Amino acid sequence: MFAGAQVSLYPMTDGFVDVILASLSALDPWRDRLRIETDDISTLVVGPPEVLFPALRDLYAAAARTGQHVVLRATLSRGCPGEPDDPICQTAALANPSEPLEQRQKSALAALARATDTGEQAAAQFSLYVMGAGDHMEEIMGCIAFLKDSGTFDRSKNFCTRLHGDAGPVFATLEQAFCQFGPPQGHVTIDLTVSANSPTKR
Repeated sequence: MFAGAQVSLYPMTDGFVDVILASLSALDPWRDRLRIETDDISTLVVGPPEVLFPALRDLYAAAARTGQHVVLRATLSRGCPGEPDDPICQTAALANPSEPLEQRQKSALAALARATDTGEQAAAQFSLYVMGAGDHMEEIMGCIAFLKDSGTFDRSKNFCTRLHGDAGPVFATLEQAFCQFGPPQGHVTIDLTVSANSPTKR
């Protein structure tokens, strides 16, 4: 399997270079378990979901701690048929497709209960795309039902779902959406936007 994300940080400040570079250093503790490549547009982070999402959480939290208005944009994908399998992505975190949706929702909530706080708030919106064979709408609606019980659900919006809360539970919620819904051997993607310190709330 291949799993990873293309991630970009957008600080709304004249000192954006310092914010980006300092925030990227939050990925350093994860580099032995991820493949990380940065260019002038985005950072590619490749690895298993149980490592990928905590790393993205730490990247976001580091940017949020600057106090600047920062937006993280990411496209996440697993099982893309156009990408070769990568041994670094081996994982046991993906749900068994034969398990009923209700059981997968319970497993997701149990995992979410173990999430720890970062002290940084996150306002996020994301869309889950389940591709390949099977009833993709059943999987998506099952995910939405989980989100509504997650404690991070804010509201449904056109084409996406909004989450809010501490970055720890928010990114843990995203990880469970990515892992528990859609077939393990299928192609699943997430389109994600997370905002910190927006002046709109002031």
